[in-house]
Amino acid sequence: MDLDLRKLRYFVAVAEELHFGRAAERLHIAQPVLSRQIRSLEDELGAEVFDRGRRGTLLTPAGKQLLEDAVPLLASAQALVRRVKSSAQGTRSLTIGFMPGITVTPAMIAFTAHHPDVNVRLLRTTWGDQVAVLLDGRADVGIVRLPIDRQDLEVRPLFQEPRVVMVPVGHRLADRRSVTVKDLAAEHLLQDPNAVPEWRDVALELRSGERPEVPVIHQVEEKLELVAVGAGICVLPLSTATFYTRPDVIPLPVDDLGPNEVALAWVAARRSPLIRDFAEAAADTLAQAHDGETIGRPGDASI
Repeated sequence: MDLDLRKLRYFVAVAEELHFGRAAERLHIAQPVLSRQIRSLEDELGAEVFDRGRRGTLLTPAGKQLLEDAVPLLASAQALVRRVKSSAQGTRSLTIGFMPGITVTPAMIAFTAHHPDVNVRLLRTTWGDQVAVLLDGRADVGIVRLPIDRQDLEVRPLFQEPRVVMVPVGHRLADRRSVTVKDLAAEHLLQDPNAVPEWRDVALELRSGERPEVPVIHQVEEKLELVAVGAGICVLPLSTATFYTRPDVIPLPVDDLGPNEVALAWVAARRSPLIRDFAEAAADTLAQAHDGETIGRPGDASI
């Protein structure tokens, strides 16, 4: 049986919306057409993927398995199309995804010295899409911040760097040279608690069940704006805090906070020599580039 990728895309839309009407609007097709396509997919698979009952549209066990497998399959197909189109242009290229605060320049210089004919492109990523850009082909290789979902990826550690807490000027801890996680127990964290498990384990707002709602935050700049107005604190890797220096927000070292790990990642099935060569260049240069970074007080030369 040959799977129809179009039907798979339709299925994923319904599975994510759990509503045929909303999925049809998202796909810009009529709802009856969508329903027929899903029925056709179920006939081809020999299994029902949705339970259409009084409780609404729910995934069946077969549907849950199909969703788990369909998302990476569609991403892989999209990546294939991107690479074929790029190859058809006649110019070899390598797109590198990178997280904020990470300097890619040393690795690019080392790589292009051996591959002057390759068009190297950069793509800034976020916590939310640093893996997605690899799976869907927008980037060939990524410099990522762990932890990530490693399924279907090859991951090579590069270096570790300290994490710091960002507090507003005038904060009760702002005049400290450093703090401990316990000092932050009464603070409101402007990010997923699981991203800072040390804080999560002592946080008073989690113990009391009175944690305020955290707005959806897409960029580092948004986090720092909220910190500056006293809405809460956030924890950032040192290089990110250093890159986004601003006068109304202070970075403080946290004595007992674990480091952030930076790694290279790419789709394991890829066998591109360019990816391997860039990985070697990054391993040789980026760890050295981040050695010796320190955090200081406002006005210090290291800020």
